[in-house]
Amino acid sequence: MSDIGPQVLRTDPSPSSGATTSLSSLAYRDGDFTKLLDLSEGAKHKTGRIKLLSPNLGEAFCEAVLARTLGATRKPMVPSYGAAPRIVVEHCLEAEDVRHQRDKRLTLVAVVFGLLFLPGALLWLLVFEIARRSGEKRRDVVQNFGVLVAVVIAGVLAWRPGTVTGFWGDYLRIMCIVPVAGWFVARQICVRTSEQLRSRWRSLLEGGAVGPTVPGAVPKGPDDHKAENQRKQLAKLSAEQDTNVVHYAGAKGILGLGPRWASWQLAEQLKPAPGFEEIRPFHAFDLVRKMDERLGRLKRSPLADGGVPGVDVRHWVVLPLGEGADEFSRPSGPEMDGFLMRASAVADVANKQSFGSSPRHYLGTQFVLWNGQLVITMMTRVSVLSETLRIEVSGHALGPLPGWFGDKPKAPEKQVQKTGKFWEERTVTLPVVTNAEVVRLATRAPFTWNQGLLNWLGGSVKLPEPFGIRSAWAARPWSNRFMADDAINIAVPVLRAVHDATLDVLRDHDIDVERFQNRSQLLGSEAQGIRPFKADVYDA
Repeated sequence: MSDIGPQVLRTDPSPSSGATTSLSSLAYRDGDFTKLLDLSEGAKHKTGRIKLLSPNLGEAFCEAVLARTLGATRKPMVPSYGAAPRIVVEHCLEAEDVRHQRDKRLTLVAVVFGLLFLPGALLWLLVFEIARRSGEKRRDVVQNFGVLVAVVIAGVLAWRPGTVTGFWGDYLRIMCIVPVAGWFVARQICVRTSEQLRSRWRSLLEGGAVGPTVPGAVPKGPDDHKAENQRKQLAKLSAEQDTNVVHYAGAKGILGLGPRWASWQLAEQLKPAPGFEEIRPFHAFDLVRKMDERLGRLKRSPLADGGVPGVDVRHWVVLPLGEGADEFSRPSGPEMDGFLMRASAVADVANKQSFGSSPRHYLGTQFVLWNGQLVITMMTRVSVLSETLRIEVSGHALGPLPGWFGDKPKAPEKQVQKTGKFWEERTVTLPVVTNAEVVRLATRAPFTWNQGLLNWLGGSVKLPEPFGIRSAWAARPWSNRFMADDAINIAVPVLRAVHDATLDVLRDHDIDVERFQNRSQLLGSEAQGIRPFKADVYDA
């Protein structure tokens, strides 16, 4: 029997959401990486020593994401609701593999046409380094002038290399010319790779792309520890996203769910119903289970097509976290099963007195809408202090990615004056791979085998902490009228379901529900006219 060898890992060709494909497309993009810094609060740029070795957008994004998600000793990550982080990471791995194949060929070109003719190559590199440092407005002028000077020097040496004769005389003649020939070869390599990356970028956003291929995550044998480690890290990333332990960070809200935009409180005293001397005791989790059942019924409606689509009811344990903290930790011990807290432990948290810094139980009702661009989560908490039962329902909203994330590739353009009609302008299409870009890629290629050294020389992007692939670039949902309407409209059905479940349980346990019922009706009226506000920002 023939051995067909290891198979390439391929994920589902249909990513779970538009947010996933938009984020994945960043791995294949070109252009200036500073856009990442502008669209994410907390992202930072570590400046390098050599401008010519600076990364572009796709390179910076892939390096930052892979270092943060697949590192052996990485910090815990914020869950990414409404997106599939593993798919994004696998697209980064695929894009990096394409670039590594290009860099292998460019390294060979750099050695043959650059290193062997180093003095001439350094002259051309100096021209482009000075141009990159001269600023955006003066860059083209400085670059053109530098190229002209370098051409003159190359022509003078080729015509008359001075008093040097023999081998070194011939070397001086071609010293500045051979790197130019290498540039032509490198340009063909760069153009082919750019077309390949841009095709992947376009197909992702148009919905025609297959899933990413990750050959590096498939061990080729028992001693392939690198591939085995990458496979384990990807599996860990998937498992981490299914955790039921989340963190509350003040005005940031619950990490991964977005800030809290509204809150309703139903708090009344537990008294026996008329005709009863005392109430029948119950646990807080008994009430939570009834709420879980009622919230699941939101999918149904007495009217055709009136059910709420995509209802996801889940139990969360929420831990407090300082708003300025840049990392968090998850609990460990017998109550944990990997990243999940066991159901019995979750019930214990719900039943225990949550007053102080102890973990708190929330019943979450989540809706992922707009193809993953909007995540609405209604969090319900049951607590008892002395004889007062408090039911709190709060709304969290994670907004869409900025529109730029959905931009498809297009050739750069420039407005120039018409010849003979300087008062009119015309649009000129510029090459995607410019002369400066070829030089940058060919210069970076030999250093890509040591990412730490390359980051030190060219700079890198540091992602915001605590980091979640989806939440790091989330915008406000209230700038979109329809998204805001969806967030506000779902509040009333959820609130009604929670209150109905509460009243049913109280009646079953011989508790007077008159005050609860009156308060519930008042809250229902308030919710119908609610407007989003910063529920976790207190002016005191």
